[in-house]
Amino acid sequence: MNRVFVTGMGVISSIGSNVEENRTSLLSAKTGIGKASFMQSRYVEQFPFGEVPYSSEHLLNSGGMKLEKGMTRTDILATLAFQEACTDASLTTAQIAAYDTAFMSASTVGGMSMTDELYKDGNHLGPPSEYLSSYICGAHTLKLVKRYGMKGLSSTINTACSSSANAIMMGSKLIQSGRAKRAIVGGAEGLAKFTVNGFNALRILSANPCTPFDENRTGLTLGEGAAYLVLEDETSVGDKTVYGEISGYGNSNDAFHPSSISDEAIGIIASIKEAIRTAGLSPTQIDYINAHGTGTVNNDYSELYGISQIFDTIPAYQSTKSYTGHTLAAAGVIEAIFSLLSIQYGELYQSLNCPNPIEKFDAAPILSYRNQLNIQHVLSNSFGFGGNCSSLVLSKV
Repeated sequence: MNRVFVTGMGVISSIGSNVEENRTSLLSAKTGIGKASFMQSRYVEQFPFGEVPYSSEHLLNSGGMKLEKGMTRTDILATLAFQEACTDASLTTAQIAAYDTAFMSASTVGGMSMTDELYKDGNHLGPPSEYLSSYICGAHTLKLVKRYGMKGLSSTINTACSSSANAIMMGSKLIQSGRAKRAIVGGAEGLAKFTVNGFNALRILSANPCTPFDENRTGLTLGEGAAYLVLEDETSVGDKTVYGEISGYGNSNDAFHPSSISDEAIGIIASIKEAIRTAGLSPTQIDYINAHGTGTVNNDYSELYGISQIFDTIPAYQSTKSYTGHTLAAAGVIEAIFSLLSIQYGELYQSLNCPNPIEKFDAAPILSYRNQLNIQHVLSNSFGFGGNCSSLVLSKV
């Protein structure tokens, strides 16, 4: 099978508008979680969010875009990250549009970030809005396909919070099997009343910034953002910078509950084991785990339990959601980029908001910045509603 190399990265989140700004925030332990300024919701005063700190108008201008009919914040974020990744990989317009370039994207809320318009249209309140065709999760994918004239295989994955990890997995499989020469993979998610109200109904939003793997964790913090990787087969890389290799992946489903993971971590254990197996590694070769780590009581316990069943000694681990909030479908790819930065620069970033690590497993997350490390293999976990568990192994080349 063809090896899969990462030659381009692009990201926008609450801690930065590009890869460099995101790394700067990670280095300085600067969180992007706080009071939202641009999302319109009654819960802005009650919960903190990981909001990209710019208006949609500002983001449009910074990306050289014009507001198009039906364009949502999810579309804008996706376009900015997509542009950065393609530029970073030196992809030409012809290469982006080529039949042998696949595009695998992800979103859960999609155009439902325009929740008020969705309500009006769904209840036939007035004439149809310009956003009627934008509500589907694949709206941003279709807009990018049209913008760049893409002719290769394209699809949108919605497996909740594991969506963009599965997009990376799908793109890797297409390259390994020879069905694509390159793949642009990732996801985008804008903050929306739809998701805020839904997570609040589940009573898992924290009134304070999330505290992943802390004994006193009280829930998650929602965020927004977008990120993309450019994946290329080994024959196409040439003299490009290679940030790492997608060396392994695993996906499973514990079929336990619509919105929580089993305490026995059945799906978590299966996805991690499969990712390590397909990478041709043993657990002892994993140097760092970028954990899913949402800050909910159920998730953090189940993930640590699952990890403890695989690793005799738990490797260095943390959740970077304490920086960005939980960006849902975009989380897997954003955290893959953070993992690749750890590989590239030989550094691990400080966990935030974890004064009292979970005691049972006797394994605290990374509590201070570390550098000058030789990080060869990183495990990145993403677990979604419905028990959809995905794990990636990213390796140094």
